[in-house]
Amino acid sequence: MTLNERIEKALADYLPGKDCLEKRLIDSMEYSLLAGGKRIRPLLVLEFCQLCGGSIEDAVPFACAVEMIHTYSLIHDDLPCMDNDDFRRGKPSNHKVYGEDTALLAGDALQALAFKTATSNITQENAYNTARAVNNLAEYCGANGMVGGQIIDLENEGKSSGIDILKKMDKKKTAAIIKSACEMGCIVAGAGDEDIKRARVFGESIGIAFQIQDDILDVTADQSKLGKPVGSDKENEKSTYVSLLGLEECKSLVESLTAKAIDSLSGFKGDSSALKELALSLSNREY
Repeated sequence: MTLNERIEKALADYLPGKDCLEKRLIDSMEYSLLAGGKRIRPLLVLEFCQLCGGSIEDAVPFACAVEMIHTYSLIHDDLPCMDNDDFRRGKPSNHKVYGEDTALLAGDALQALAFKTATSNITQENAYNTARAVNNLAEYCGANGMVGGQIIDLENEGKSSGIDILKKMDKKKTAAIIKSACEMGCIVAGAGDEDIKRARVFGESIGIAFQIQDDILDVTADQSKLGKPVGSDKENEKSTYVSLLGLEECKSLVESLTAKAIDSLSGFKGDSSALKELALSLSNREY
């Protein structure tokens, strides 16, 4: 079974049963959680855990947890009060299928399920590493991380925000959860602080590169491949890397950040080839 197959199976297994009055809520959770996608964040958890000599089995709950957090954020981002997007991953957004009220609650429930999942295999032996990893995820997805980045985004819509604000926003909104995935993989494996720092550099570098590539694709991509509307940044009058720096400089930035991420892997003793390939594939993606 490949890592992706393990992730897909585990995500389905961690969802609550549907023989209950809350079936519509769970259907809504399942609709977005099992909608596919690149599964970048859970893959990072598993790959860094392997790289640091840890067990994939121990890392799977954290891989699923970070994907649940990511999915809840996408459901909420698509709501009319946020980005107001009708499509996600080539399908109607959650609120277009289940309504705004149920979509909101599905996101809330996925956030709670993430922390239940992360602690599902806790024992006396792994309690310290589990607590550290959960604390890491909570920090990076909250007010000082992903959610903080989202409010910066909302408050700067329609404004001519400078590159400094954009960088601060994207370090939180996009890179924080990617960084958490990398760090959690190391933490679960019992890695030392130096390896966790290297993972942090890798995560932040590919996280920012990912966002810049997203901005590029919003201008250049085929909507049928991207699976969501293109041109929405311009329509919403949002400052982006492309609007501030231009396409060519953005492409150069993606290359330099990807190189920085790959260079950060040189300090690890294990085989980092899969992570190098992942970084390169993200920098060259077309959707």
